[in-house]
Amino acid sequence: MNDNEIKALISLLDDDDTEVIEHVEGRIRQIGSAVIPFLESEWEGSFNPHLQKRIEELIHDLQYTTVLDRLVGWKDGGGMDLLEGLWIIATYQYPDLSLDKLRQDLEQLYYDAWLKVRTDVHPADQVKGMNGVFYNEMKFAPNTKNFHSPANSMINQVLETRRGNTISLCLIYMMVAQKLGLPIYGVNLPNLFVLTYKAPNGVQFYINVFNRGLIFSTKDIDHYIAQLNLKPAPIFYQPCTNIDIIRRMLRNLMLSFDRNGDKVRTQEVERMLEALTDPADSLPLSDFTQR
Repeated sequence: MNDNEIKALISLLDDDDTEVIEHVEGRIRQIGSAVIPFLESEWEGSFNPHLQKRIEELIHDLQYTTVLDRLVGWKDGGGMDLLEGLWIIATYQYPDLSLDKLRQDLEQLYYDAWLKVRTDVHPADQVKGMNGVFYNEMKFAPNTKNFHSPANSMINQVLETRRGNTISLCLIYMMVAQKLGLPIYGVNLPNLFVLTYKAPNGVQFYINVFNRGLIFSTKDIDHYIAQLNLKPAPIFYQPCTNIDIIRRMLRNLMLSFDRNGDKVRTQEVERMLEALTDPADSLPLSDFTQR
């Protein structure tokens, strides 16, 4: 359809006939997100609150469909780019968010860390240097005042405010560290997402980003798992995939909306989570945790 045909179609949303409106909405959904600018223009020029609400719902549905399609495409592509996965989640609430802008922000953090963090020292000292930059100079910290806010799962908000939940802080720390060449990865512990420093030479230890980069050992994980009355499993000790990470982020976001009593968004995020889950998959216990 050309622009004039799309505008004519949208004008029929103000029709009094319910069947006509349903047909028009169906056609608009078939066109997809390309129609959103035309819908926004119609909304701005309308003084009919019912029409405006109908347009708002259509725009949201189109944007949400785009998010789902992007998630599936990202997963089917192997989920190689973690930042892209985080961007897709953030576009659920910030549809105009630029992935290039996020890359620029992360590149600036990397440059700031590159000037300060030495990578030719003992692994523990590398992490101590990273901690000094991340917490003292970049000023990242847990959002303890509003821990369950959905904003804590939005990468753009965490980068802007320097406040987040455990996993969002871990991921920014991890992505900067990896750009520095440090072998730091995410680990799916029950109730707590942590990082591991796992070098090819066999050196491995863990980092609690939520506790200012505290370093701990495999024995500490053994003790932690025992306290939870769980059997040890590789997932509690070894790096997880980007798809696992994004699933956990979505689980956190879903629980945040649930705690806020927002049933509609809770259900929508649940569908996003399902889009990343194959029928044969079983979500690990740690996917069901809020942190």
